[in-house]
Amino acid sequence: MLDQAERLRRLVNEENNENYRKAKIITVTSGKGGVGKSNFVVNLGITLQKKGKRVLIFDADIGMGNDDVLMGVYPRYNVFDLIKGRNIEDILVEGPEGIMLLPGGSALNQVEDLQSNERDIFLKKLESLDGFDYILMDTGAGISRSVLAFIACSEELIIITTPEPTSLTDAYSLIKATDHFNIKDRAKVVVNRAFTKEEGQETFRKFERAINRFLSVKVEYLGCILDDRKLVQGVREQVPFVLSYPNSDASRSIEEISKKFLGESSDSKLGAQGLFKKLFNIFS
Repeated sequence: MLDQAERLRRLVNEENNENYRKAKIITVTSGKGGVGKSNFVVNLGITLQKKGKRVLIFDADIGMGNDDVLMGVYPRYNVFDLIKGRNIEDILVEGPEGIMLLPGGSALNQVEDLQSNERDIFLKKLESLDGFDYILMDTGAGISRSVLAFIACSEELIIITTPEPTSLTDAYSLIKATDHFNIKDRAKVVVNRAFTKEEGQETFRKFERAINRFLSVKVEYLGCILDDRKLVQGVREQVPFVLSYPNSDASRSIEEISKKFLGESSDSKLGAQGLFKKLFNIFS
């Protein structure tokens, strides 16, 4: 039986041009912390992986990344160890159902300090990441330079909010910032912790009315995740709830959202190298 390192080597060395593709870059963020953003990323990613898609989660929450904890894995390195001589297969961590995690964390602060030759080495080693269908970037919450940079570098933006007024207000402020700086002209919205589907839809409608009245960004409802104690249990057990409680309300909610993903085009013009090239330009 192959060990994890050998499986990762095979993954990153696949050179079959027929299957080679650029990953679609999707930024998932929120206006405030504590709304379930990382839980959404991990469980959606695993659900897409189970449906035959190859998914990479890039934990881009500077200093506060916890996707590894939610997945029950323990990375030894982060993405910028590539500069120190590590290969991409040393950095990637395999999670449940074969999903891959690329740890970023506090190392992302080093982007501005990289020399030209170091950036070239870094980008060269990222070539193999374009074998994925999706790269889900889990950013920090709120409005910051790094969050706006990740939004600007992605092909699609997903905002996580809850029905709470403070969460909606902060989500609105985040979208207002993307509008002000002309970063994105559209975004998708997921309402987490809705008591019913009707509450999720009504929350989005109120949010959409405010956006349409004052901003030029177009928002689309991706769905809601029903409030569910099984989600909390999954976090405590460090097992994603779509695996430990597949029949729970939260898992069924993620399933419905994943079907919308699969019904859309996953074609990408950016890919992993394009993502980091854009980040380098922004942080230079």
